[in-house]
Amino acid sequence: MFSRILIANRGEIAVRIIRAAHELGVEAVAVYSEADAESKHVKMADHAVCIGPPPPNESYLNIPRIIAAAEIANVDAIHPGYGFLAENAHFAEVCRSCNIEFIGPSVEAMQTLGDKVACKQLAIKNKVPTSPGSKGAVETEAEALKLAKEIGYPVMIKASAGGGGRGMRVALNDGALRTGMKAAIAEAENAFGDGTVYLEKFIENARHVEVQVIGDTQGNVCHLYERDCTMQRRKQKLIEEAPSPVLTRGEAETLCKSAARLAKAAGYHTAGTVEFLMDSKKQFYLMEVNTRVQVEHPVTEMITGVDIVKTTIEVAAGKPLSFKQKDIKVNGHAIEVRINAEDPDKGFIPSAGVVQEFAPPGGLGVRLDTHCHAGYRIPPNYDSMIGKLIVPR
Repeated sequence: MFSRILIANRGEIAVRIIRAAHELGVEAVAVYSEADAESKHVKMADHAVCIGPPPPNESYLNIPRIIAAAEIANVDAIHPGYGFLAENAHFAEVCRSCNIEFIGPSVEAMQTLGDKVACKQLAIKNKVPTSPGSKGAVETEAEALKLAKEIGYPVMIKASAGGGGRGMRVALNDGALRTGMKAAIAEAENAFGDGTVYLEKFIENARHVEVQVIGDTQGNVCHLYERDCTMQRRKQKLIEEAPSPVLTRGEAETLCKSAARLAKAAGYHTAGTVEFLMDSKKQFYLMEVNTRVQVEHPVTEMITGVDIVKTTIEVAAGKPLSFKQKDIKVNGHAIEVRINAEDPDKGFIPSAGVVQEFAPPGGLGVRLDTHCHAGYRIPPNYDSMIGKLIVPR
């Protein structure tokens, strides 16, 4: 086991990882921007290093500064959490080249599953359900129009390196496809530095169902069943349920086994999520794979009893999974609600400022993951999510 790890993140996920590390007897090093100097994760950590001013590019996204902090603190490993550099294969490569373990998947698995075109090709090879569409990148407008005619409108233009709803456009006809393809390519190039796009059949009125998977470096892969994340606003999740309320256990088992099969085929280790869309006939279509701990991991922890974050640390240290697939059982039902600092009177735009009062909920089975407290100043520089409430149902 590691003796000391650095958490390359902030907010509630940094707090969550620090707690997991301490339960394993591992020291935790926090990094923080000047805006987070008084944040909870800084106070909880055994050591803390300031890595720059508030803008993410000068702090939490600045690889040289994070590596410098890791070397100053003499850590064994870095946990990226979610967001920021969590799915950055270059960051993982830099960590390991500096003899610092990256608590995440291999660079090869991250690149394969993070590239939606390569991921879809691997899924097809391993009989994981995918939506009708291009087998690879679509490079010309003529190619896109020909394919759209074959699969039928509406179609979805998607960025190969995309995520968070960026680099995506729905086209209902040829004109919309021409316009949408140009816009998706431009947005993808700006957001990800990669303008590669592909085409898929657009699944109307779909449900969003995802499967939590986790593997170790010995080649063992398990699934921790599914979550339903259909309740969203502007392509951002708001409420997550586990297990899905619309699937039978037999249907869920089939889906979950296919997700684990994909992870194993990619040589995947650590926690990850295989995301699917489900149509009105309960047909599933692979959407993407997130090669990191998800925001909504606690709702799965509540129904399975598996500590996902502790397991990611153990796996990175070379330990095999402490459980087998037959040991994982669904125990009840749980819901996770994201708590965001937003102004509902202004279209739910982010709302920074001081938390005047803070009265966390309690009761049997109630879990609140947050870095907030009375007097905490929410900075305007980062995501508006300030907590997650997880309860049994």
